[in-house]
Amino acid sequence: MTLSDLLFGVTIKSIIGDISQVDVNKIEFDSRNINESDLFIAIKGLTVDGHDYISKSIELGAKSIVVEEFPKEIIEGICYVKVESSSYSMSVIASNYFDNPSSKIKLVGVTGTNGKTTIATLLHKLFSDLGYVSGLLSTIENKIGTLSFKSTHTTGDSLQINKSLSEMIDAGCEYCFMEVSSHAIHQNRVSNLRFEGGIFTNITHEHLDYHKDFKQYISTKKKFFDELDFSSFAITNKDDKNGRIMLSNTDARKITYSLKSMADYKCKLLESRIDGMLLNIQNIEVWVNIIGEFNAYNLLAIYAASVELGLEPSKVLERISVLSPAEGRFHRVRNSENVTGIIDYMHTPDAYKNVLSTINNIRKNNEKLIMVFGCGGDRDAEKRPQMTDIACNHSDKVIITADNPRTEDLESIINDMISDLDPVQKKKVLVITDRSQAIKTACSLANCGDIVLLAGKGHEKYQDINGQKYPFDDVKELMESLNINTENVI
Repeated sequence: MTLSDLLFGVTIKSIIGDISQVDVNKIEFDSRNINESDLFIAIKGLTVDGHDYISKSIELGAKSIVVEEFPKEIIEGICYVKVESSSYSMSVIASNYFDNPSSKIKLVGVTGTNGKTTIATLLHKLFSDLGYVSGLLSTIENKIGTLSFKSTHTTGDSLQINKSLSEMIDAGCEYCFMEVSSHAIHQNRVSNLRFEGGIFTNITHEHLDYHKDFKQYISTKKKFFDELDFSSFAITNKDDKNGRIMLSNTDARKITYSLKSMADYKCKLLESRIDGMLLNIQNIEVWVNIIGEFNAYNLLAIYAASVELGLEPSKVLERISVLSPAEGRFHRVRNSENVTGIIDYMHTPDAYKNVLSTINNIRKNNEKLIMVFGCGGDRDAEKRPQMTDIACNHSDKVIITADNPRTEDLESIINDMISDLDPVQKKKVLVITDRSQAIKTACSLANCGDIVLLAGKGHEKYQDINGQKYPFDDVKELMESLNINTENVI
């Protein structure tokens, strides 16, 4: 494609060179991947500024450069395009390069603090089970129909997203369900995509290491709905105090769901057990294999989105009744001694409250709840003592351990976690820095009927320590410690 074709719709401040005479091989924002005749987009990141690599990209063969500031040295034969925002411009260019794929598929975005993975994954599963070829872009994996690809981010960059959507269209996909993170919204990764609809789950304390404050976090999420057009739908959780804020300025069709108040889509949690729960959705009772009030919200959002996308309500309920949790989300196992193990990706204070209250509402008699968890390094430290406080107040025993310390000192992380404990809480706490040993210890303390909860890592298959990812699987470790095999997954 010519550079002028790729720049269609981009707000250009200034140009050096003739954009109509430049052919572009492919688009790159990482100079290490540049080949002959590529377009290099210089993006200012959190730690790296692409403008520092303009000369390197030219050496490797780039013939055109998109910048926010012209470099001091202008090289003859190179076309320079100055824009207001390189990241936003890349979203336009990526869409043009892949022939605007989001306009050719029914794309549904799911955003919020908790529940994104569950909703997107189970929507993909539901539509696939009903015979619709669908795509998935999620934290756990990306899928094109039945083909699965490893995911590296909750939401990819705009080039990856448009490439994936293009491949989905080529594979015959009618729908795509996509997690939309606050980072992706803020960094313009989902700008210029045409969404059939958006879903808001909830918003709680999270990512304040990235966003300046909670107000900015909320406004970033809201931006996603502000950009939906009048032909789209916007589904919001009415029971979340910020749910209505999300829809205040959107042109999209406004739809609400709720467990506690009047809404377009209503649900009641009638019964909850360790193996599932009985729900009343739109005055129809349905038994599901997933537990927890937070999952009742997720399933209601799935139902609402499916119906808004045109599916028959009775068929949606039929498929919801047989859905299983997404990987690493309330994953349950049980051994021959009736010890239940639960693995969950929860890593926010609100998620801790939701999961722990669910378990405590289900367990009976003298069953103990033993919880194993850590806090990630190089992330929001403010929530660490909050999460430990919640864990201690809702568990019988708490084992504090490692969870992706990254480049931060593990001892420092643990000190943050236990800094506000009172004497009663301290008696519940063991600190075992080796996560494998922590899991073994938790299982050795468990007796018949007890529950061992592993929090924080869920589907992850690694421990991130000082920039290296070492193999580690909570599910595998738990099952080995409980002496059970894969046939005992419940």
